[in-house]
Amino acid sequence: MVETKNENKKDFTKYEYYRNRELSWLAFNERVLSEAKDKTIPLLERCKFLGITASNLDEFIMVRVASLKDQVSAGYEKPDIAGMNAKEQLDALMPAIHEFTEQQYQVYNRSLLPALKKAGIEVITAHEDLTPEQGAVVDKYFMESVYPVLTPMAVDPSRPFPLVRNKSLNIAVLLQYKKEKKEDKKGEKGEKGEKNSGKGSLLNHAKEVEFVTVQVPSVLPRIFRLPEKGCKLILLEEIIERNIGKLFLNYDIMCAHPYRVMRNSDLAIDEEEAVDLLRTIEKQLKKRAWGEVIRLEVQADMDKRLLKYLKKEFNIHEEDIFKINGPLDITMMSKISGAAGDEFAHLKDPKHVPQPIPQFQNDDDIFTNIRKGDILMHHPYQTFDNVVDFVRQAANDPTVLAIKQTLYRVSGNSPIIAALAKAAENGKQVTVLVELKARFDEENNIHWAKKLERAGCHVIYGLLGLKTHCKITLVVRMEEDGIRRYVHLGTGNYNDSTAKLYTDTGLMTCNEKIGEDATAVFNMLSGYSEPLYWNALAVAPLWLKDKFLYLIGRERDLALEGKPARIVAKMNSLSDPVIIRALYEASSAGVKIDLIVRGICCLKTGIPGVSENITVRSIVGTFLEHSRIYYFLNNGAEEVYMASADWMPRNLDRRVEIMFPVEDPALKEEVKEILRVTLADNLKARFLQPDGSYEKVDRRGKIPFCAQDYFVTEAAARVLHPEKTTDTRRFIPMTAFEDNQEGDNDAD
Repeated sequence: MVETKNENKKDFTKYEYYRNRELSWLAFNERVLSEAKDKTIPLLERCKFLGITASNLDEFIMVRVASLKDQVSAGYEKPDIAGMNAKEQLDALMPAIHEFTEQQYQVYNRSLLPALKKAGIEVITAHEDLTPEQGAVVDKYFMESVYPVLTPMAVDPSRPFPLVRNKSLNIAVLLQYKKEKKEDKKGEKGEKGEKNSGKGSLLNHAKEVEFVTVQVPSVLPRIFRLPEKGCKLILLEEIIERNIGKLFLNYDIMCAHPYRVMRNSDLAIDEEEAVDLLRTIEKQLKKRAWGEVIRLEVQADMDKRLLKYLKKEFNIHEEDIFKINGPLDITMMSKISGAAGDEFAHLKDPKHVPQPIPQFQNDDDIFTNIRKGDILMHHPYQTFDNVVDFVRQAANDPTVLAIKQTLYRVSGNSPIIAALAKAAENGKQVTVLVELKARFDEENNIHWAKKLERAGCHVIYGLLGLKTHCKITLVVRMEEDGIRRYVHLGTGNYNDSTAKLYTDTGLMTCNEKIGEDATAVFNMLSGYSEPLYWNALAVAPLWLKDKFLYLIGRERDLALEGKPARIVAKMNSLSDPVIIRALYEASSAGVKIDLIVRGICCLKTGIPGVSENITVRSIVGTFLEHSRIYYFLNNGAEEVYMASADWMPRNLDRRVEIMFPVEDPALKEEVKEILRVTLADNLKARFLQPDGSYEKVDRRGKIPFCAQDYFVTEAAARVLHPEKTTDTRRFIPMTAFEDNQEGDNDAD
């Protein structure tokens, strides 16, 4: 019998059961772009979504595409989860990225620009279209504010091609000295003015044609609003192009065109060799500016000679050149709203104000409120201020002995940093883990680390070879009955700015078991002390993955025994092959699995006998879905967890992450309600199809329901009626989720 079982056992490792990570990410960015196309969304919010797609794509190219190119150069042939090696991935990705870029500019040119003009916001796309009066205003602004900042960089035998900074916008110029232009009549004009000198590289002859590059200054606003009736906007590079001749008075301008480069920005740090990690990262950040150019953006009508010259200087392949039908770097679309001003508020979403948390709406201090019972927080629907106050009150409380906290990404003017520094000045024992390897926040985190050290904090940089991504704060307080530990655990960063934009959950508790575990976490991070066991927390990279596999496997076993089994999981990304294989095994055993995955999903739905019981939905809305919540029915003895970790190899194998249980019965119901409401969304949710596409629910005959809008309203209602505690609210049991699955068949 055992042999027969083994023979019939399904092979869940087949490449065709998995989707490539990079192509899945690109599909996610397409979902973001679809928000820019959605005419039911306020116009200026659509502009923001287009800007977000551009920002997303920049980072994707600088990191993920760059990594694939490095693998190809190194001859790395190992296939990915879907059986594709690095070259095969690039061969599939590059045409898809070109096509996506074309889609972006179709949205920009055909949809957003006309809609903005109709609404009273005109973006002047070419400086030649300015009226004489407008031209005079622009020219005055150029001379007073722009000209003093510009630095033209010539290229000749004494001046090599300058450093062109990553992501900077630049203008390439071809010049001809005025006297020589009259003397030199020998050359014939080629197509579009290209000169046929027959002397090899045209630009090697400085007397004939000279090349200059001018960086568009990032210290000035990219969008200039003309001071006249109505709202007319023009981009800074157009103002510079209009006045470019003022930089080269003795030359004729043959042509001037903007260009932009993207460089390999993946930091390569050998921590074994790095005696001082902080200094090593500082050096690597400088090298990042010189990384290999892996993308060149030019306007579609760029002069052929300029393009040929740039292609040679940057040593870039044709497939990595993007000829753009519009302005380069449309991340600026996120700033159109600010440039338009408050008079166009009707074209924006109403300003969201996070609501107070009912448990803190009294005169008691934060520690007294936590002692009353665990407190669940749901951001940005509820305020992040109490998390800041947790650290701030601890800094000034004479009974607080120590504060310990991990920091991954913090805001530019972080009140938490200020509170930690104040605590150290007040004589508290302050230990802060600052993750220096948080991508693109390295420089910011180095700045904060130095400030905290100067204030007297004990700053540590984590464990060798690992990123510390968990979000935990421990406050140790001396009280009448002895030492008590207060802990905050969260799914998102200690960043008061992004806490207004990202959906995250957090828990404040003085539970003794969690307090003991929190102490163990910091002892592990600051020294070499691994605990013999964990009371409540599950910590990556050594324990968390096994915990997830156990929980998924338990649901599988229960289903095989004919007992109730159910998994609902919400996360940013799903790409870990071991976790996916476990989900396939559970699904084939009959476990109903609903996954809410905002971004990357390498799991495929609708595979007969493999994933027929799995649905995957992605929600892209006003707020960025960031919370990680994991639910397991467990034959009715439900378990609910929240975590800093997604189901990705980097989170489970290469980072310090924490998953924590929600044990208070009322709070457990609240977290289940978050999942239930999210699963009921039929407005912003898109379902993963077997072919890898995502489709919205067919809403015919249904009332439109947006989970994010519901949470905004619900948070406000709880403030208006604080006497209505969670146990008086109506909760639909998790086992009744099936009632909300209408339309899910389209996803299978």
